[in-house]
Amino acid sequence: MSRLPARNLAAPAPPTSDAEVLSERFAAWQAQGLDAARCPVRNVLDHLGSKWSTLLLIALAEKPLRFNALLRTVPDISRRMLTQTLRHLERDGLIERRVFPSKPPSVEYRLSAEGQSVLTPLTALVGWAESHFAAIVEARARFDAAEGAAPATVGTVSTR
Repeated sequence: MSRLPARNLAAPAPPTSDAEVLSERFAAWQAQGLDAARCPVRNVLDHLGSKWSTLLLIALAEKPLRFNALLRTVPDISRRMLTQTLRHLERDGLIERRVFPSKPPSVEYRLSAEGQSVLTPLTALVGWAESHFAAIVEARARFDAAEGAAPATVGTVSTR
């Protein structure tokens, strides 16, 4: 009977690249059936990844703001969408809503501790978007030209 070398009994090596880490996490989510209720990507990042949530978190990063100040800060958001997005962020525990007993009542929104914790990865993602924006716009133009489609405007996201 021969013995295996001790190095063969060691635990598998930890992932060494972002791709390996993401592949392992994805495999774990697949093992759970990619159930939306238990999948952090579909459950949490869907909210964080929306353009309005991201912009509102950035707007609230420095200081609390009232509803109308948020409307002025993000001028292309509708009142309805602002209300809806603020409710989602509050429900997720990322912002806190404070009502002041004035006539009429005024409401202020601020990042919660959980909301503050998302600023670091959000800063990295925003930096990546800024530094890769031109290349993405060029890639979209090449794709649209190859497909014979009319070029989309800069802010348009392809739904293909």
